[in-house]
Amino acid sequence: MKIYTKKGDKGQTSLCSGEKVSKNCDRLHAYGSIDEASSFIGFALLMQKKHKTKKVLQDLQKDLFVLGSYVASPTLKSQKGLPKFPVTKINKLEKLIDKIEEKLPPLKNFILPGGSQGACALHMARTVVRRAERDCAKLAEKEKMFEPTLPYLNRLSDLLFVMARQANKGRDTLA
Repeated sequence: MKIYTKKGDKGQTSLCSGEKVSKNCDRLHAYGSIDEASSFIGFALLMQKKHKTKKVLQDLQKDLFVLGSYVASPTLKSQKGLPKFPVTKINKLEKLIDKIEEKLPPLKNFILPGGSQGACALHMARTVVRRAERDCAKLAEKEKMFEPTLPYLNRLSDLLFVMARQANKGRDTLA
């Protein structure tokens, strides 16, 4: 099977529902940004030294793959057969954030993204997740969205922020 189909050469593509849309439509921007966020998390994963941190990032990529599938599937019919994406995933992110923050000094001011390579990569992933959140929020203003999308992306960017702070402390607070 060839990777190219030539079906999108005129700026159109098909959603999972079969509907043809412009490659510049809000839905494609939304799930394209989610895909980009996953790629940046993959890059951040490459920069990490701690096994538990790598495992968390791999799990986040899997979550984003499933979440992107829901965003790419605008109807309940087209979502049928997709892996489940329970709201408990949002709770899991919150628990991770709390666990990491317990071991970090309180944040007293804004911080500039930077520090170690691992922290920089996590900050880059965080900003792309924020863009994905904005793109999904824009889509949600016009169309019905898979409900966990926005809260999940919001918590994910918070998690990546505290993971970047953790990376700059040079220890794995996920243990």
